[in-house]
Amino acid sequence: MLNPVSADDQILVISDVSKIYGPIKALQNVSFSVKSGEWLAIMGPSGSGKTTLMNIIGCLDSPTSGQVLLDGLGLDSLSGSELTAIRRESIGLIFQQFHLVSYLTALENVMVAQYYHSLVDEKEALEALENVGLGDRAKHLPRQLSGGEQQRVCIARALINHPKLLLADEPTGNLDETNEGLVMDILHSLHRQGSTIIVVTHALEVAAHAERTLVLEHGRVASDVKNPAAQ
Repeated sequence: MLNPVSADDQILVISDVSKIYGPIKALQNVSFSVKSGEWLAIMGPSGSGKTTLMNIIGCLDSPTSGQVLLDGLGLDSLSGSELTAIRRESIGLIFQQFHLVSYLTALENVMVAQYYHSLVDEKEALEALENVGLGDRAKHLPRQLSGGEQQRVCIARALINHPKLLLADEPTGNLDETNEGLVMDILHSLHRQGSTIIVVTHALEVAAHAERTLVLEHGRVASDVKNPAAQ
């Protein structure tokens, strides 16, 4: 295992990370860091390496080479089971396609995340739903919820175990303008409370909410700039 990163405020450090699938170089020597409490947007055209990078940060995959540090812990050399444990303990994942269990209520979908982490606490899960404005929808199945409501269940599920890093993949990609606004309001609230957020998105209007935007092209970092207009 790698030695911890020096004591500073960097919660995520990516150093010379590459990912190669046969002849395809999905990522090539990507390097950047994210401060604790920062909001970063990752953008790029299809095939730029966004999904690959998200999977590596989210402990769903490992790099071919390079170093990944999450809160001082080296991830790049960990086994699949060790990565699963880190993902369960330290990362909250929000998916574009929601990935809710169809036969479980909104409350039960949040409680599933508790089950795999530690102990199930129905009161805490209900509070998580209330925090995203869905306390009155707790007993509804996913098919009884709108797309925006399902995404907010995903956010409650991602936050229930108090992750060090919140990683969102196109969190507004399937939402109308009204629900997009609701989801972005929740992310802003979380950011004000000190959450570290990484959003992978195609949408300029979504990226504009972040403090920084990192753009990938052909598996490389094309730009990494602060967003002066970010709220």
